[in-house]
Amino acid sequence: MKRILVLGDSLSAGFGLRPNQAYPALLTEKLRAAGLNCEIINASQSGGTTEGGLRRLPAHLKRKIDIFILELGINDAFRGVPISEIRNNLQAIIDQVKARNPNVRIIIAGIQLPNYAEDNYVFAFGQIYADLAAKNNAALIPYLLEGVVGDPLLNQPDRVHPNAAGQKILTNNVWRVLEPIARETATESPARVQ
Repeated sequence: MKRILVLGDSLSAGFGLRPNQAYPALLTEKLRAAGLNCEIINASQSGGTTEGGLRRLPAHLKRKIDIFILELGINDAFRGVPISEIRNNLQAIIDQVKARNPNVRIIIAGIQLPNYAEDNYVFAFGQIYADLAAKNNAALIPYLLEGVVGDPLLNQPDRVHPNAAGQKILTNNVWRVLEPIARETATESPARVQ
């Protein structure tokens, strides 16, 4: 069985919802329906930051990971953490995962800040994910919240966190990128590993 690790924040943890309503649990159903033998470990934490993710990561690297989905950074941005620090923390997370799992396939979930003002920070933050994907030969989900952000029918009353219907759209946004990678990974023979 192939193992997928999701390291994220409240968007991946399913803040305000039951765990089985969050997109990682919904992806499990899609994988099963597609006949792909994968288990998803959701190591996401509401309020999670890139620094916190880096601290929490080692405990999740004790077992082999075939696919790694990284979804962190928005809470850093809300706190005004410097772009370089966010980028360095995300890169350090990727480096650690690759060091333990040299053949791991990495998927980066892109996040964008609401354009309160078209300032350099907002632009630079949105650019981090595409840059990291290119640098690390990772797959990119261009915008995890595409089709959900700003829609009151798809978000909880806080207008930040997707509701159960919104999580279904997040599931599809991730699935578009995950499915071909999961199919490739499923057919790889174990001999490829070291």
